[in-house]
Amino acid sequence: MKKSREKIIKKWAVIWLAGITAFSVTTCGGRHDPSENLVDEEQSEGKIVNLFGPMEKSNPNADNIARTAFDLTIAEAEKDLGLTVEYRTYTAENYKEKTYDDVVLGRGRNNMDDLYLLNPDTIQVLGAEGKLKDLSGLENVENLREVVKLSNTVDGKLVAIPQEVVVYGLFVNKDMFDEYKLKLPKTPEELMECCRVFKENGIETPIGANRWWLECFVFAIGYSDLYNGGNTKAEIEALNNGERKYSDYMREGFEYLQEMIDKGYIDAKTAYTHEAIEGEGPDFLNQKTPIVMAYWGAANAETAYGNPDFELKVIGFPSNRGQMPVMAMSGYGVGAKAEHLEDTMNVLNHITSDEALRMYAEINKVISPSKNVHVDCIPALKPLDDKVSEGVYVLGSNAGMKLEQWGNTCLLVRDLLNGQSVDECMEKLDRLQEESLNK
Repeated sequence: MKKSREKIIKKWAVIWLAGITAFSVTTCGGRHDPSENLVDEEQSEGKIVNLFGPMEKSNPNADNIARTAFDLTIAEAEKDLGLTVEYRTYTAENYKEKTYDDVVLGRGRNNMDDLYLLNPDTIQVLGAEGKLKDLSGLENVENLREVVKLSNTVDGKLVAIPQEVVVYGLFVNKDMFDEYKLKLPKTPEELMECCRVFKENGIETPIGANRWWLECFVFAIGYSDLYNGGNTKAEIEALNNGERKYSDYMREGFEYLQEMIDKGYIDAKTAYTHEAIEGEGPDFLNQKTPIVMAYWGAANAETAYGNPDFELKVIGFPSNRGQMPVMAMSGYGVGAKAEHLEDTMNVLNHITSDEALRMYAEINKVISPSKNVHVDCIPALKPLDDKVSEGVYVLGSNAGMKLEQWGNTCLLVRDLLNGQSVDECMEKLDRLQEESLNK
């Protein structure tokens, strides 16, 4: 399981780099110590903050809008605080077989940098090990949405803050739904019926899927009550101490996916091999399949689904509480023993101010982690945006849960796609929970 989880890095890259850069973290042969700094560093005079991330500093006039948004917030912080943020960059060529997560864990554990861009699983690990500074005292924390603080809190400490909230939803071809007089589905039963109608009318695969994002169905179906029933804290505590099993929540979602596979609404063999968007995207854009799943930013990007020849709508995944957005969080963490701690905290406070987050959100057209910042979205995203504004969502990543969620669930779904039974998947999940309790 451990070796398989290492291969999940491309999935993590899609989660948190979706709104930051088009960069994909990959691996190749060879091996280096992740604590070894293989990047040439310029000697700077004056105050500096060292940032470790997957990208180099770009020209503020660069064509990559997402990169520009990030670099502009950094540039403003440098100007206002009178310092320089040095980028220490991960490159697959230098680190060989080490994934970004491997490297950032090694660097964080050895206090090699000041500021880190972290995936949800590394937030959880480094936070639990006490390697990240508690950020709850920063001035701008009071402006954060509660969901942001909830998902990035480990052992009562806020250890990471993102610049955007990544939200996943179902992308649907509204024209095809209208053609067959179908309403956009709200519940699992309604989606199943829509798929039946499409299938009976000659659409071979109603849901175009890839090997990364089908777990969103599991989260929406399994956690709709946990996150929206008013008892979230107590239920998570029961999971963390073993009083409740994750399988009690997730079994229904896995059974639902199995039924979709059995009825031919999802092609398991194809989904197991498809990369996100690259695999199912062409059929969706060519109107051969009416439904796919993706993250918010894909609706804005012409390289993904931003310019279809039909009416696009992005809705939440079906649940017993209606259409349910699935959120995943990345974040910036500060090393607990950062060499330039005070300046680093000031930089993070600056780039997470409402002013900086508003600039970032307006450029990227994304959901801000600040409850005070809202950017008008394109019409296609309005159904998803309305749900988020109402506070209706489930989390696909939550650092407050002892068992890492997104990566483990993704791998279990892939086991299902590869022919394992729901019972076998749930047995694995129970073992994973038991291991997390014994740590």
